[in-house]
Amino acid sequence: MSESTIWWLLAGSAVAIELATGTFYLLMLAVGFVAGAIAAHSGLAIIGQMVISAAAGGGAVAAWHWYRGKTPAPLPANANRDVNLDIGEPVQVEQWNSDGTTTVKFRGALWTAIPADPAEPAATGSFRIKEMQGNRLVLEKL
Repeated sequence: MSESTIWWLLAGSAVAIELATGTFYLLMLAVGFVAGAIAAHSGLAIIGQMVISAAAGGGAVAAWHWYRGKTPAPLPANANRDVNLDIGEPVQVEQWNSDGTTTVKFRGALWTAIPADPAEPAATGSFRIKEMQGNRLVLEKL
């Protein structure tokens, strides 16, 4: 078996394991294995193949780690509009109860709602849904 075939098998194995586990870093290591296979096809010695593979795979892992560190963390599911399409929708508050809750009509049903900032004085008017806590809407003033 040629050296390039071994590199291609390693790359394929890394991709297969990534599909089973969901670890994106394995795809970056597969990039390194592909670089090793290309180096083997070009006739480099095994040491050169390993150096190129390690540089490409390690560089890809480092670049991905840096990129992930720069992007903001996703919102939790109860406040993420990508998960719950009700987030950001407007509602009308007519009155607040003495316990700090209110009942709003939303999507044809009555919902219990609480203010996002309990220290803020309860005012009526237009609010938007900031997040969902269980079966309660958390509202913030528009």
